[in-house]
Amino acid sequence: MKSWSGRSGLAKVDVYTRVTAYLLMWGAVFALALLLLTRPVRHEAPLLLVVVAPLLNLANGILCHRFLRRAMDVYLRPGTALGPREVLPAAAAATATTGAVLAEAATADLTGLLPGMLGGALVPFFTAHCLLFPVRTVVLHQALLGAVLLAAVPLTGRDAGHTLATVLTVCLTTGWLAVTIRLSLWVLRVLFELREARDVQARLAVAEERLRFGRDLHDILGRNLSVIALKSELAVQLARRERPEAVDQMIEVQRIAQESQREVRDVVRGYREADLRVELEGARGVLDAAGIDCAVDIPGLVLPDAVQAALGWVVRETTTNVLRHGDARHCAIAVREEAGAVLLTVENDGVAGKTGAPAPGGRARSGPGAGSGLAGLRERLAAVGGTLEAGPGEGGTFRVTARVPVSGDRTRTRAEVAP
Repeated sequence: MKSWSGRSGLAKVDVYTRVTAYLLMWGAVFALALLLLTRPVRHEAPLLLVVVAPLLNLANGILCHRFLRRAMDVYLRPGTALGPREVLPAAAAATATTGAVLAEAATADLTGLLPGMLGGALVPFFTAHCLLFPVRTVVLHQALLGAVLLAAVPLTGRDAGHTLATVLTVCLTTGWLAVTIRLSLWVLRVLFELREARDVQARLAVAEERLRFGRDLHDILGRNLSVIALKSELAVQLARRERPEAVDQMIEVQRIAQESQREVRDVVRGYREADLRVELEGARGVLDAAGIDCAVDIPGLVLPDAVQAALGWVVRETTTNVLRHGDARHCAIAVREEAGAVLLTVENDGVAGKTGAPAPGGRARSGPGAGSGLAGLRERLAAVGGTLEAGPGEGGTFRVTARVPVSGDRTRTRAEVAP
């Protein structure tokens, strides 16, 4: 089981909402248990009811706990449903407990205790009941409950005034709890839907990039392959006629094939290489869209293409890890020159009990190319003489630091290279 600090924000809201619902339900059970131990019940009610009523109350709590757990799962996952075997036992336990309370009220003076006792008997069931039906149906059932109580409470010897007060108290209690539970679970379901929408958006972005890559390959290879097919067919016809032009046609086929190979390599290289400034802007946009405050600090440095590509991959991979492995609210990305080297730091919070990134040597599923995760980044940086460090930072943050040596004459500001 994950510790509290190791859970994501959504997981914490989920646990908090469910625990609150359970506490409300068991609070009603505990309150009824205390009321069943009061002096009027123990001294005036029949011994059988004094013994049976607490047992029914306990059974009501256990069965309604299971009912509430399944009702919350059904509400949060539309399309599922509860069967009668899961609803009827809880309904029977609530009815039996309510009947025991009314029976005790008929034999003991429970004028001031009856509203609380009836509420304690009915709240556990109606806490879950409100999640299974539309709002109009829940209101109708609450009205039916009031009508049943208006008919049943007078049988205990209460006058019209006491009956009305008891029924109003019970209906207000169960209705207030129904509204509270319903609203809390509705907020949680909206959060789940937002998370699913963000996941769908990410998958659509990946699918769009694949389509773009496939379209580029189709545009390059489609025309060239058609020309190769035609010229090959022409060369075959010329060769059958023993015409010397067949050799010229095959040389042309060879040239087009080599050109196609070069163009494909250019497309793949452009797809796999990362530009530092493009990646920084992309990281800012992605993190802002995910509700993470992203601060980017980059001077006007002009870096070699290989260095920019390596640092761009660091930005891409660490941004993915901030989204996937952490629960960050703030992220800071900075690039600066330091002692003949370029230093890139990515620091984020929300990683208590986590690493915020894959463990050294771990793999991440994002990013094409040779290797991914920290091991892949170290390989990319090693190709340009760089190093990578990852570990806890100050104030419970996680920091990734990439250092790439660059000679002074190759690290210049944009103002220095401007015409």
